[in-house]
Amino acid sequence: MPRPFVAYLRVYEPLPVIDAPLRQRVEEALRTRNLDPADAGDRERELWLRAQLAVPPRLLPGELADGSPAPNAPVDVLVLDPAEVPTGGDEVDETGGEAEDPAEVGPGPLVCPLDVRPRSAAALVGFLATAPVPLREFVLPVSADAVRARASAVMSELTSGAVHVVSSTWTVPLPWFALVDPDSRQVVLAPQDDPRRRVCWRMAMADARRRVSRAYGVVRKAIGEDGPAKVLRDTGRWLEHFHPHSAVELDYGGLVQLLDDAQLLADTSAHDVHAAVDALEAGDVDEVAELYERLRDFWADVAERERFN
Repeated sequence: MPRPFVAYLRVYEPLPVIDAPLRQRVEEALRTRNLDPADAGDRERELWLRAQLAVPPRLLPGELADGSPAPNAPVDVLVLDPAEVPTGGDEVDETGGEAEDPAEVGPGPLVCPLDVRPRSAAALVGFLATAPVPLREFVLPVSADAVRARASAVMSELTSGAVHVVSSTWTVPLPWFALVDPDSRQVVLAPQDDPRRRVCWRMAMADARRRVSRAYGVVRKAIGEDGPAKVLRDTGRWLEHFHPHSAVELDYGGLVQLLDDAQLLADTSAHDVHAAVDALEAGDVDEVAELYERLRDFWADVAERERFN
């Protein structure tokens, strides 16, 4: 079975800043389980299917039949060493001055709880907003108002106020590339059905915040608050929930199954998005149009697969 066709934006926080009792459960998870990012999508799918196959079915993974959190539900955690996170100290600041000091990351280990239950709750709210009423009534065992109330209660349980992972099916939102250093891309080539196959970027939280703030200011001034600017604004607000010495990861996840080696190696999406922001700032409309067309052409094949499914 292929991995879910999902891309991820993840935050890894220093373990000491995680609030108790979640930190105790994370520490226990680190002692008993070792989840690889390549397995995260399969793990999330497994937890969801278990919830639906339970008797009676659960609305969300990791909860009891009455909707309360299951006390023995596993905490799945991804781990990152601060040494694996590039920092942007070699970049010139936005005023054209000297290079900034490298951002601080850590201490380690850096941990990213998958937060499957609250993420599922948020996804259900999104489903309510987009699905036709007959489909909602067929799929959901409770009313829309009950789903919203449950989702609100689940999200309120998050000590940080936000999930550590946001995801996108079938594509990578182009504004996400504004967070990364295009030259820090990591590519692992393996057969397309091999879980070791991977494309990702890692960055210090301070660098991600600085880049998204700059991109948002440029895009908002050039084309207004909607579209890409809204994604950048919402992403920046999400990052503010976490410790400033955290790390951020953009991972193509299961999308690498849809692109062959030549396509992965030829992918210039991150460079093109950064160049488009520069062109917007300079008022070079023709350059922006050319870069957008290149980005659209690259991701067209993936978009077609979504329509076929």
